[in-house]
Amino acid sequence: MMPMPEPISIDEVNVLTPVEFRQRFGNIIECCPDVAAALSSQRPFINVESMALAANRFLDQLQPQGKERVLLLHPDLAGRLAEQGQLTHESSREQKSAGLDSLSPADKTRINELNKRYRAKFGFPFVICARENKVANIFQGLEARLSNARETELEIGINEVKKICRLRIRELIYDN
Repeated sequence: MMPMPEPISIDEVNVLTPVEFRQRFGNIIECCPDVAAALSSQRPFINVESMALAANRFLDQLQPQGKERVLLLHPDLAGRLAEQGQLTHESSREQKSAGLDSLSPADKTRINELNKRYRAKFGFPFVICARENKVANIFQGLEARLSNARETELEIGINEVKKICRLRIRELIYDN
């Protein structure tokens, strides 16, 4: 698990080699270095927001199967990977910020059951921007979203990925 690198300026981002760019931004979308490769070729960016918008466009242009693949790269919240300490550095910090690392045994059982039901219904994990939520909101969102149609959940999940991505980019680049 690699720690977060120190933030750099947008000017520094724009002069990274493609390899350096992929190394730095390869996990702005969980375990999806393809986005970094695509964004690298779209430089120069004028600011953090322009890079985040380019990442959004990357996601928006994916076919439904591609969006599903992006969602499948995300771990279950407070799931097996978290229990085994195998989350990416970013996911670990994000889940911890929401309080998912300190669930009671009852809440742990509950979230595992909800995750299982969600994945069985939709075929991909429940994705929510953990940094913008706490445990109660996550449970509420999981329960409420179980009643959605698959197409709706695919779009909601991708919109949550966009929020996560924007926050990750903001951590890697400081505004001038």
